[in-house]
Amino acid sequence: METLSFSLRAERVLRGTGRQAIVGVVASGNLEVLAERIEDGTGCRVEVSTAAEGFGDVWKAVVGDFVERVSPGGVCFSINDGGARPDTVMLRLMQAARVLESAS
Repeated sequence: METLSFSLRAERVLRGTGRQAIVGVVASGNLEVLAERIEDGTGCRVEVSTAAEGFGDVWKAVVGDFVERVSPGGVCFSINDGGARPDTVMLRLMQAARVLESAS
């Protein structure tokens, strides 16, 4: 099991009023993402627990692309990975951000 941690700066705070969201399921090579509001600033944290060791550079690229596209400032994403592909990781991160944005 490998644990990775990324701290990035987004351009803005993620819109919406949702406090937390959970998407996905860790099974059959998928992953789950828990998203939680952590601060009012533009900081963004991504914590990854993965069974697939040695892919830190791939995770860094996917997380960096996600933060650039979505600008999820003020949110911590905790990922439990069961071997998901990078496109699935991006999908789940975007779903979690969308849930936070659309919560009322």
